[in-house]
Amino acid sequence: MQKQATLKATRLNLGDFSSVPIRTFWITSFAFFICFFAWFGIIPFMPDVVRDLALTPEQKWNSVVLAVAGTVFSRLLIGKLCDKYGPRLCYTWLLILGSIPVVLSGLVTTPMQFYICRLLTGFIGASFVITQVHTSLMFAPNVVGTANATSAGWGNLGGGANRLGMPLLAALVIAFGIAEADAWRYSMGIIGIVCFLTGLLYYFFTKDTPAGNYAELVARGEKIPKGKKDSVGFLKAAKDYRVWVLFMVYAACFGIELTVYGTMDDYLQNTFGLNRITAGNLVLSFALMNIFARTLGGYFGDKFGKTSGLKGRVWFLAAIIVAEGLMLGLFSIATTLVLGIFLLILFSLTVQMAEGATFSVVPFINKKAIGSISGIVGAGGNFGAFLAAIFLKYKSAEAEKLAFQANELLGEEAARAAQAAAAGAAVSSGYLIIGLMIVISGIATLIIRFSLEDEKIAKQEMEQLTPELVRIEE
Repeated sequence: MQKQATLKATRLNLGDFSSVPIRTFWITSFAFFICFFAWFGIIPFMPDVVRDLALTPEQKWNSVVLAVAGTVFSRLLIGKLCDKYGPRLCYTWLLILGSIPVVLSGLVTTPMQFYICRLLTGFIGASFVITQVHTSLMFAPNVVGTANATSAGWGNLGGGANRLGMPLLAALVIAFGIAEADAWRYSMGIIGIVCFLTGLLYYFFTKDTPAGNYAELVARGEKIPKGKKDSVGFLKAAKDYRVWVLFMVYAACFGIELTVYGTMDDYLQNTFGLNRITAGNLVLSFALMNIFARTLGGYFGDKFGKTSGLKGRVWFLAAIIVAEGLMLGLFSIATTLVLGIFLLILFSLTVQMAEGATFSVVPFINKKAIGSISGIVGAGGNFGAFLAAIFLKYKSAEAEKLAFQANELLGEEAARAAQAAAAGAAVSSGYLIIGLMIVISGIATLIIRFSLEDEKIAKQEMEQLTPELVRIEE
């Protein structure tokens, strides 16, 4: 098949809306934001859900686990689908189909129905993989790490912005005469409709590559950048040990960020005595750092790539992962609110930079299988969140149960207070253990190696870049 020259942007010029890469960057970042907003949209309403569905602490934790479990499988699948059908169609269908369980979440009446909706809603977490594939197709090697990190960071912001956005949406619903007890149900329905409309936006206003959609390239007899007959198969890509090291690394950064999103509200309330609103605002601030922190990780990954080659990207990734683990470990033993918030800020900065740094390495593992590799590595994030949620669930649920039983004779209020203290202590020790595991993961990152030929090709690509656009033979 004839080789195709594609135009990739060499600068992240966010105001150039006439540029296909920049326009795609904005839309894919927005779509990612909406997906994460919807995925975690139920969290601010969990007290209402627990009350309406009479959930036990264990059932509440089960819903957290299921919400990340579904994403593991969808991320593994979506990468290969992107290689074959293109990111435009994959994102369109993910948003349209993913809107269904989001809407249905507002209609549940039993714990089992809630479980099913949380499991299926988790599938929209695969949006991250499509975002990374799409930006990798649109940007040149000198800026692909920064572009990937920025789009992902702004998308991740949706996972925390719902702490403010969903209560505001509920307040708007109440203002229109809906009963306060039902506001969370209507809010979930509305954000589900927004997901559906975003899918239509993606279909009509993006392209698979700067040169056009996959179908258009095939019609012109040009080579599709990734996928089809000339691609490296999923199984072959999966045999590369470096892919699984990055799977582990992403489990240690993004997976833990997801876990923190789901557990930090309760932890701050139980450990430092904060009220629900204050704790929620602190978690929102944690999420807001995605505006710049993940971009910094990609930026420094690109910088080290320019000065020290592909091994420089790996060195930086290892260093920032170790720093992340240390910050979480120190946060877990903080006994004062001021110190705790300071360490939480440092953890937030390092964990998000680690995510950006991971995907400054991914595009260079195998350029003929970016979708498959992005899917595997992306799934690592949710696999890590799944394991961490299971771990914290059993530590916390068991500690709460024992504390309540030991103090129930003192009255319900005293028993609940003991239960909250036990939950905080259990999660604290869990964070410490997880932090140590992250440090080990960071050290293990250093086993990633690139061949001299890979380093040579990467260096040549950097040297051939022009100020605005680069023509790269795919």
